[in-house]
Amino acid sequence: MRWRGIPLDVLFAVSGVGMDLLTTAHAGDTEYLPAAMNIPLALLVGLPMGFVRRRPVPVTLYLAAFLVLTDQLGSSTSNTAQILVCVALAVTGYRSSLRASAAAVVVTIAATAVNLADPGIALTRNSWVYSVLLPVFPAVIGAYLRSSAERLDERDPTPDALLAAGGVAITVLSTWTFWHAGSQPVWLIGLLAVVGGLSLGVARRLPGLVFLLQGVLLLAADTYLPVVVNTCLILTLIAIGVFAMRVHFWLWTVAAYLAGCLLTSIAVVGPVTGVTPFRVGVLMTLVATPIAIGRYLGMRQAAAAAERARAEESARAAVAQVRADQLAERESIARDVHDIVAHHVGAMVLRAGAARYAAPDGPVAEALDDIRHTGHQVLQDLRGLLDLVRDPEHRPGLLADPADVVREAAERMTAAGLAVELALDPATDEAPLIARASAARIVQEGLTNVLKHAGPGTEVRVDVTGGGDGLSVEIRNGRPPTVIERLPSSGNGLAGMRERVRALGGTLTAGPDGEGGWRLTATLPGSQGTDLSTGLTTGLTTGLTTGLTTESAS
Repeated sequence: MRWRGIPLDVLFAVSGVGMDLLTTAHAGDTEYLPAAMNIPLALLVGLPMGFVRRRPVPVTLYLAAFLVLTDQLGSSTSNTAQILVCVALAVTGYRSSLRASAAAVVVTIAATAVNLADPGIALTRNSWVYSVLLPVFPAVIGAYLRSSAERLDERDPTPDALLAAGGVAITVLSTWTFWHAGSQPVWLIGLLAVVGGLSLGVARRLPGLVFLLQGVLLLAADTYLPVVVNTCLILTLIAIGVFAMRVHFWLWTVAAYLAGCLLTSIAVVGPVTGVTPFRVGVLMTLVATPIAIGRYLGMRQAAAAAERARAEESARAAVAQVRADQLAERESIARDVHDIVAHHVGAMVLRAGAARYAAPDGPVAEALDDIRHTGHQVLQDLRGLLDLVRDPEHRPGLLADPADVVREAAERMTAAGLAVELALDPATDEAPLIARASAARIVQEGLTNVLKHAGPGTEVRVDVTGGGDGLSVEIRNGRPPTVIERLPSSGNGLAGMRERVRALGGTLTAGPDGEGGWRLTATLPGSQGTDLSTGLTTGLTTGLTTGLTTESAS
């Protein structure tokens, strides 16, 4: 039991004690007890209610025994014990097993019979009826609340509105001429008629409570206004049908059928009505009809729900199959890309290594070393990227640190002849990995484009700034120092960068800076709204060949 439940237990105990003090405040001495015993008795009958949620069966048995004791002593506390034992029975039905609840009900029936019987007078039939119904009723209500109808997932209020409107129409149109015929005020009878009709609007969501309400209204009408009993019977039968539709447990259906037969017999059997087997059969058939209709509709709804579940499962299976096909196709593409690119890059690395030994010193040797190193890095990145293409959920752990990639790209372009000035904000380390990796690739591609289109000797300024919410990249180069022979270009570098940035939800702009140079800016958001596997797979797969080609060209 959690601590937060203790205040509720205390409230139960205080309420029980307070109820007894209020009901016995003006009680005087009895034959066996003085008036001063009122407070101790109130404590004895009320305090056990603090344990009713945790130990409902022992509390019920205790209150039943206390009911018999106070009845024999002639104390008014017996009235409080009778009320509290019914509350404890409701909790017992809700929290305990059927066997324990049945035992508690039997003991309480015996205690109630002792309480209702006057000394020296035998129990009458009415006394036995009350002795049985008084304990059974709360126990049944508690059990129903524990295993009631399933939650109604349907959100369409149209059936509820039609039930409410039909119920009000039936009650008002068929009874309004008799509202003045009873001993009760007209406004009260009219209010009950409207409430009884409107209650059908919540019958699908609260079938048990609505059935109970209709039964109470039927009994009240039979006692105080018999001319409207038939209308109340119609509403009760409708409530039984809705109950059978929503509550699928057969035991509750049988209980509803028996209760419906009892209520119907009260409504149609009068003092002079003869009871014959034929009439009994008609009455039982009358009650069975709405239950059969309700069960049929319930089965139809269950079948429709099962069909929807199968359709949803089929849709999920289809999506999974499409996903599997996509992964298989992606793996096939990755295998082809690996075989083709790795073959050519590997051959390039081998030839650069062989040429390195033919020219051991000088700028040519440095260029060959750079080519060989770049080729090895391309093959390493290729393996990591292709692993990601094969499995988008895979997180590449072998790729170099993005900051090191940026610095290496700047150093390599400086060695190739560009005058690179790099400004790498330390706050970029706080940006998400996907943003930093993409920024590194953009710097590589941007510097490669400057080398291609502006040539050696060009001044380049690279600024990478940002933080935890993302980062920005700016690459600005000045006017080319001389007329150069442009290197061959695929024309896909800028398009690949745009696709990469777009996949991450960022923006990229590129164009002349108005001073004879070129300016490229990219803004990459943080992880909000960006999934690593989706961004890397979409952006890097689209620009895979382009990125590898530019790496080789550099």
